[in-house]
Amino acid sequence: MKIVPDRQFEEMAHADGRRVVCGIDEVGRGPLAGPVVTAAVVLPDGYSLPGLTDSKKLTAHKREQLYEQLMEDSSVLKAIGAASVEEIDRLNILRATHLAMARAAQNLPQQPDFCLIDGLPVPGFPFPSRSIVKGDAKCLSIAAASVLAKVHRDRLMRELHALFPQYGWNHNAGYGTREHLLAIQTYGITPHHRRSFAPVAQTMLPLEF
Repeated sequence: MKIVPDRQFEEMAHADGRRVVCGIDEVGRGPLAGPVVTAAVVLPDGYSLPGLTDSKKLTAHKREQLYEQLMEDSSVLKAIGAASVEEIDRLNILRATHLAMARAAQNLPQQPDFCLIDGLPVPGFPFPSRSIVKGDAKCLSIAAASVLAKVHRDRLMRELHALFPQYGWNHNAGYGTREHLLAIQTYGITPHHRRSFAPVAQTMLPLEF
């Protein structure tokens, strides 16, 4: 049976007295370059948007359409968070992702009472929260957050591509594709590469004679 994201998790939180309930998702944990980006979204009661689901299940064109619809709707509260390459290298990718998630929630125009977070539990999160494995496929506000985070990061990587076109970030978004790995071998690394990630770290090892 096909799973379609709905509002059951938001409604359970509202039933517990939570008023402002946001969904949070991240994108960019795996790439060799670029920040990890998160989004937090609060959907109004009764909200629906045809076709809204986990961003990974959507075409790039459909994601862009949904992104614009979400961004243009003033009844939808939304915010972006991020953790830089420097923070990823210093903290590790998991802690940097948690930091970016907290930033997204804190950046909302209205402080959330409760956060629904895609994935595993986030220790020490600054707001009351519930983690939902594969939440972007089950929870509508998390699905919305997944679309905003994905499109925002893809656009950012296309901007960086204009500065460093040899790595193909306009279509690989910084992931370790064959093209990207060959470019690292040929041209070295940029300030936007994650030095703590193995394929990048290997390029910085001194030669042994």
